[in-house]
Amino acid sequence: MPDRILVVDDEESMCRFMQIMLSREGYDVQAEPSSKHALDKIKKEGFDLVIADLMMPELSGLELLIEGKKERPETQFMVMTAFASVDTAIEALKNGAVDYITKPFKIDEIKIAIRKFLDQKRLKQENVSLKEQILKESSFDSFLGQSPLVAKMKEMAAKVAVTDSTILIRGESGTGKDLIAHAVHSHSRRLGGPFIAINCAALPETLLESELFGHTRGSFTGAVKDKDGLFKAADGGTLFLDEIGETSPTIQVKLLRALEERQITPVGATKPIPTDVRLLAATNADLEEMVKAGRFRADLYYRLNVITIFLPSLRERLDDLPDLARHFLDRACARLNLASKTLSPAALELLHHYRWPGNVRELQNVLERAALLSRGSTLEQKDFPEKLTEPAEVVPVGGPAPASPTLESIEKAYIYWVLNQTDWNKSRTAEILGIDNSTLYRKINKYKFTDRRPTEKAAS
Repeated sequence: MPDRILVVDDEESMCRFMQIMLSREGYDVQAEPSSKHALDKIKKEGFDLVIADLMMPELSGLELLIEGKKERPETQFMVMTAFASVDTAIEALKNGAVDYITKPFKIDEIKIAIRKFLDQKRLKQENVSLKEQILKESSFDSFLGQSPLVAKMKEMAAKVAVTDSTILIRGESGTGKDLIAHAVHSHSRRLGGPFIAINCAALPETLLESELFGHTRGSFTGAVKDKDGLFKAADGGTLFLDEIGETSPTIQVKLLRALEERQITPVGATKPIPTDVRLLAATNADLEEMVKAGRFRADLYYRLNVITIFLPSLRERLDDLPDLARHFLDRACARLNLASKTLSPAALELLHHYRWPGNVRELQNVLERAALLSRGSTLEQKDFPEKLTEPAEVVPVGGPAPASPTLESIEKAYIYWVLNQTDWNKSRTAEILGIDNSTLYRKINKYKFTDRRPTEKAAS
């Protein structure tokens, strides 16, 4: 759609000339010799740009600008004057004009001035639209689910997002910790700043240290020039450290200093650099046990653990599974350019009875595979991998197993069995189950499990 321009000049010959010239440039141009009529048009219609002469008998260009902006503040004005009156032009600029043109003008100059302004306006509009799109995609609504656990988690995340506190995001692999980190940044006062993310498990210690804190020229083999680290790149914004439990003691010391003193020292440098970064960290590890084992610094853990957000596993929110499955199936079909597909009741039941060790990420991958390999418009059980149909080992808490055990009874029996197999070592139990310690404790409270070992043994 071409840009709409209104030309206002009491000289009709100038109106006709400007209309013909700008129409040839591809604009949608209207011309009006009466400034009063022009004001009515501005009120009734929307124009991307109004080009008005400053000296007109009914309403001056300055008066037209002031009155026009009262009705339509978004309308932009460019003024023309034949008197080269800098004072008048400056007054117009003070009242919101974007530029002024002195008569007589060169045709190429006015074309360039108009094109430059309209391009800048379009770029600003695109930036606003892009920010709105990013905010929409990074909102807490992008974390799909309405189950009580998810609703509580999102409510908590929304409350702490507006603060500048350090946040520790905990949850099993594949639960969507990166989505929550993006959403927290998008709802913080740092939205205008950068969001930088790094997986701490993806790089060896020496490379990770350089990536995070930067390095100076000659600080190690291959350091041919100074390099800014991610802390510097994220200045004024948010730095998201995924899998922070995988960092080495050396990295942990430098992270602690960055949090406490808000400054970093690049590799090979002697002077610290101030930094203004909000830190978000994520882990699927049991940091408490790592602290006890001496593999994670206690002081860093307490600095990170200011606010903790727990992400539930897919097993804990199976009420969300139908909506998640439909969403991922629709998205897979669209991405793979396939006709729309649906899930049969039997297939949905199959998904319900699987344990999903890889959580939502595994569900997404399973549905994409099924959509790609299935030939029909409805996905059936046969379209899914065999691992989904493998029966889970059921061990009853006491007494005979029911003929048709519920998923909850299976989970209850299995957790209780593992607790006894590990002699009620909760960290080991959580590791075997593939869940966090916090999740295990919630399960123990939910099912009202009691340690029935002999008192002497339990005390030891």
